[in-house]
Amino acid sequence: MSTKLSLILGLIFFTVTLFSGDCRTLSERHEHNSSSLYGFSFQDSMHVSSSTSNDCGFSSTEHVPAKDHTRESVKLQIKQESKRTTHSVVDLKIQDLTRIQTLHARARKAKNHHQRHKKEITSGVSPVGAPEAEASPGKLVATLESGMTLGSGEYFMDVLVGTPPKHFSLILDTGSDLNWLQCLPCHDCFHQHGPFYDPKTSYSFKNITCKDPRCSLITSPDPSVPCESSNQSCPYFYWYGDRSNTTGDFAVETFTVNLTTTEGGSSEYKVEDMMFGCGHWNRGLFSGASGLLGLGRGPLSFSSQLQSLYGHSFSYCLVDRNSDTNVSSKLIFGEDKDLLNNPNLNFTSFVRGKETSLETFYYLQIKSILVNGQALDIPEETWSISSDGVGGTIIDSGTTLSYFAEPAYKIIKNKITEVVKEKYHVFEDFPILDPCFNVSGVEESNMELPELGIAFADGAVWNFPAENVFIWLSEEVVCLAILGTPKSTMSIIGNYQQQNFHILYDTKRSRLGFAPTKCADI
Repeated sequence: MSTKLSLILGLIFFTVTLFSGDCRTLSERHEHNSSSLYGFSFQDSMHVSSSTSNDCGFSSTEHVPAKDHTRESVKLQIKQESKRTTHSVVDLKIQDLTRIQTLHARARKAKNHHQRHKKEITSGVSPVGAPEAEASPGKLVATLESGMTLGSGEYFMDVLVGTPPKHFSLILDTGSDLNWLQCLPCHDCFHQHGPFYDPKTSYSFKNITCKDPRCSLITSPDPSVPCESSNQSCPYFYWYGDRSNTTGDFAVETFTVNLTTTEGGSSEYKVEDMMFGCGHWNRGLFSGASGLLGLGRGPLSFSSQLQSLYGHSFSYCLVDRNSDTNVSSKLIFGEDKDLLNNPNLNFTSFVRGKETSLETFYYLQIKSILVNGQALDIPEETWSISSDGVGGTIIDSGTTLSYFAEPAYKIIKNKITEVVKEKYHVFEDFPILDPCFNVSGVEESNMELPELGIAFADGAVWNFPAENVFIWLSEEVVCLAILGTPKSTMSIIGNYQQQNFHILYDTKRSRLGFAPTKCADI
C-alpha cells in the first residue's frame, strides 16, 4: 500500500466519525491487540494510556512512557511499502479526527478562560527582546518536513532548544498559541522520536513563577493551584479538545534558529527567554513529534513573541507532499522582499471574530466558491460567524484537507460531479470521498479537471490548480480533496490546498497574502 493510499484511507475514516463518534472510543479500541475499522484491519502500532484522569486534569502515574523513546526516527521513502505505513493510517485517522473536533470545541469555549486572562495581561508582560528594540534587519528561516513519512498530515520544524542546544521536532500549528515540549520527568507522555527534553541539562532554562505577570497569559489547571511562595512555579493546562492536552510548568528557554541576513549570509541566532510549556503530562496524537510550535494570533505563539525581533509577518511555502524527501518546505520570519515583489501576490484581509471568538485563529471572510470561474449559489450566512462565536472560515496549517460547512460542501461536490462526469465515469466504491472518478488510461498531464477558487468579501480571489483540488487514490481513481462539516460550524482551508503557494501572514496590516510558487525552489 502506498503512502498516498494510506493518507486517503485515513481521511476516509475520520470523515465518517468526525461528528458521529468520539476519539475516546477510538483510543479504547487501541487497548486491544488489533483494530478493525470500517472493513480495514490494522495491527496496533501505538500505545494509548489506559490511565484515568483525576479532578485536576492530570493523569494517574500508572502510565509508563515508552521505553524506546530515545531511538532515532525511522523515515520511509515515499511510496515504500511497509507495515509502518499501515500503522501510520491508524495514527492519522485518530489524529485528524481529534484535530477537527479540537478546533470546533475550542471555538465554542473561547469566551471562558482564555478571554478572561486576555484582559488580565499587565504592562509588565513583553515579547522576546527589549520592548524598544527594532526589528532585526535579517529574517529567520527554518526548514519544514512533511509528516507524510511519519503517517501525519502535518508539517514539522526542527528546533534547537536549550544551552547547550539540542534538536527537537515540533509540529507547526497556526491554529494554536502555546509552544511546548515533552519534559522530564514525564509522568504521562506519548511516544516521540528522540529523547525527551530535560530542563536539568540546560543552564538557560528558567521557571516562570506563579507571581510573575507572565503567568496570567496561560491557563492554569482546574482546580487551580494556590500561589503560596515567590519561587513557586507557574502551572499550566492547555486543552486542544477531548483528550488532547498538555500540562506542566510554564517557563522560558533559549531557542536557536537560522538567521539569513539582508546581505545573503546565514548564521545561527539565539532567541533568549522564549516562553514555552514544559509538559510533564501530555495526551494526544502528535505523530512522534517532541511537542508543538504555535503560530496563532495570541501573545504566547512563537511568531507573536518574536515580533520585536523580526516584525509582524511570517510566511511559509509547502512543497508537494509527493516530493522527494530531500526537498523541504520553508518557514520564514520577517520581511521577504522576493515575495512582496512577486507580481502574482494577492492579499485578503483577516477578519476579527465576534467578542466570543477565539483570538488564536486567522479568520477569513469568504463570499463565494468558484468552479472553473463560475460562482456557485451558496447562502451568504454559510460563511458567517454566529453571535456565540462559532462558524466562519479559518486558514490552518495543522488540518490536512479543506472543510466547508453545509450546504456549501454539497453544492460544491454536485457542481464538480456535473462538470467532470461529462469526461470521466463516477467511481462509487469510496462514497465518503465524494465525488471520485475513474480516470484509467488517461495520463495525468492530459487529465481535464476543473479548477476551484475562493472569492473573498474584499474582492480577492484565490484560485487553486486541479492538483490542489483533487487527490489521487491510485493511477485509476481521483477524488475531490474537500470534505464537509455540519451547518453553522467552522470551515477550514487546510494545508493540502496550500501546497506550492507562498503564504504570508501579515498581522500588522491584518492580511493574508498568497502567491503561486514552486516551493522547492525557495
